[in-house]
Amino acid sequence: MNTQELSPGRYARDVLLLGIGNILWADEGFGPRAAEAFNSRFRLPEGAEVMDGGTLGGWLVNEICSAKRILVFDCCDLKAAPGTLRVLRKDDIRIWSSTKISPHQTGFNDLLATAALMGSSPEDIAVVGIQPELLDDYGGSLTETVKARIPEALEAARGILSEWGFPPVERTPGERVPPLSFQSLSIDAYESGRPDEAEACRTGDERFLVRPAGHASDPS
Repeated sequence: MNTQELSPGRYARDVLLLGIGNILWADEGFGPRAAEAFNSRFRLPEGAEVMDGGTLGGWLVNEICSAKRILVFDCCDLKAAPGTLRVLRKDDIRIWSSTKISPHQTGFNDLLATAALMGSSPEDIAVVGIQPELLDDYGGSLTETVKARIPEALEAARGILSEWGFPPVERTPGERVPPLSFQSLSIDAYESGRPDEAEACRTGDERFLVRPAGHASDPS
């Protein structure tokens, strides 16, 4: 990840396409997975960059402050049916910023506030958000309901980027795609490598779950 130097009132990049979320909790990983899918399908023109923001929180402050326009993929509490996809702009951003699904979103709102205090707020923000179906599946991938909407999310992002003057270009067959994260975390590797339910707790790391008094662990 290229960390841009802070320069209040000036932008080091025109457009940042950012996927945020936690891939460990099912549909919470929509943002990074949408960014991954976008990167696999499209190249961006000079001045625009796609990034897997994951759950980096405060580590993204330089990236936020250095971007003139930001497009975010994220799961949102839209108060709608699971799988509902919406593009949030201008006043609609309050829907996204005022409802908290997970700690990463609170952190991102704090980053926007920090950028404002530093005089480096983005000139425009758009969010391609989806209503999650399932969150409490530790180690799980996207539900089929949410995964099925990724192509539509990519088209929505392409439209916004084209409106901003940075139309994505379809990659050619066999083109080398620079990864956004570790290859072992790509969706195919992640899904195929998940242990079965007998080996891996689905509601969190069982070593840290609350247990009744007197509970004795089985060392085997």
